[in-house]
Parts: sequence; C-alpha cells; structure tokens
Amino acid sequence: MEALKSGRTMEKLMVQDGSGGAAGRILELAKEQGVVIERVSKVALDRMTDGGNHQGVAAIVSAHKYAELPDTFALAEEHSEDPFLVILDGIEDPGNLGAVIRTAECAGASGVIIPKRRAAGLTESAAKAACGAVEYLPCVRETNIARTIDQLKEQGVWVYACDMDGELYTSKDLTGPIAIVIGAEGKGISPLVRKKCDGVLSIPLKGHINSLNASNAAAVLMYEIRRQRDAEAEKTGNAFG
Repeated sequence: MEALKSGRTMEKLMVQDGSGGAAGRILELAKEQGVVIERVSKVALDRMTDGGNHQGVAAIVSAHKYAELPDTFALAEEHSEDPFLVILDGIEDPGNLGAVIRTAECAGASGVIIPKRRAAGLTESAAKAACGAVEYLPCVRETNIARTIDQLKEQGVWVYACDMDGELYTSKDLTGPIAIVIGAEGKGISPLVRKKCDGVLSIPLKGHINSLNASNAAAVLMYEIRRQRDAEAEKTGNAFG
C-alpha cells in the first residue's frame, strides 16, 4: 500500500485468488494508477515470495524509473542526431530486454520502447543484463505500441519492422529519424504493429537455423544504422560524439 502511495513504479501486482480485506483496498489504488494486476494461486505466490512470506498480495517493482517518449527525442537532440529508437513488441525474456538496452546504449540509440502488458519490464534481471545501460538510455513503457508508432510517424520518424520477407537491411537508407521494431521470438511482430510500419527489413540467414535471437537481430540492425550514420557524418563533418 505504501509503495503505491509513494508512486513507486511497478511491473505488476500479483494477487492471490480470493483475497479480500486489505488486498481489496490495494487493488483499488493499483487500478487507479494503471498498474497491471494478475490473479495467481496461493502456491504460485508462495513460490514467488520465498515460501509464503505474504498476505495475499505482492508487487514486482521496477529496478529503474521509466522515461517518457519526449525524453528519447531530447537525448537525440543532445547527441545532435535524429531520433534512433528500438521498439520491442512483446519480448518476454528479461535477459533479451537487458541485452537490447545494453547494445542500444552502445550503438548510440536515443531510447528503447516496450509494451506495458505481456512483455518483460525493467526488473532486476533485465537491469542486470543491461550492465548499467539503464542509467543512461531512456526506456519508455507504452500501453499501445501501434498507437505509439503512429505518434512517431507524425513526428517524422520512419518505422521499420525486422521480419522475414522484407528488404535486405543493408539496402535501405537508415540515416534519418528511425525506429526499428523487433518482435518476440516465436511469435514475431504482431500483424497490427507490422501493418503500421513503413517497411520491413530482413537479415539474410545462410545456415540451417531460420531465425536469430531477438537481441542479436536488434544488434545487427542497430549497428547498420550506426555504420550508415557515421559514414554520413564523415561526409558532412558532423561525427557522433
């Protein structure tokens, strides 16, 4: 209750089936704040809280405060570059999320955008995998990724999905304001999100395996964007720093 009152960012609130009393008041406050609520069994909650050290409710809190979309544009401006964003559509593995954030920070991206539901958030595991990058790179959590893409396009950002049956990723001009969308392993990018994108980029796969790990695919595209931007900067004398 006090964590909610203080405004602590939460990934989700886990509530035991049939809980009432104080849990009911906590639920009301959580709903007012838009916190994701998940009903679970007592066994599941016991397992999550070290053998039952709970009163029917537990919160998974964020390891770091989320940023807002304008923060990503502000960082791009600070770098004297166009916006460079990575949108993750439903990646549930916190290790993958952390790896993407780490690479994005190293590649000079201006932010990572993740969905609020059915996806990994800035938990301790994700923050650990990011190796400190969450301290420097804005991570934005949005309720509706498709709507966020519309907002980005209205602000002049070109949005490309990373998926099969697209254009070779090295054949596109990626030097302007850009966002790349990486889907979940297995499920890929949702049809609506893919439809909202300006185009699809594909990475050639020459081996027997027909897909890359999501964080690896993101890394390949991010460093192609970095390569093209640096090449363009050399021509204009405006190198990234």
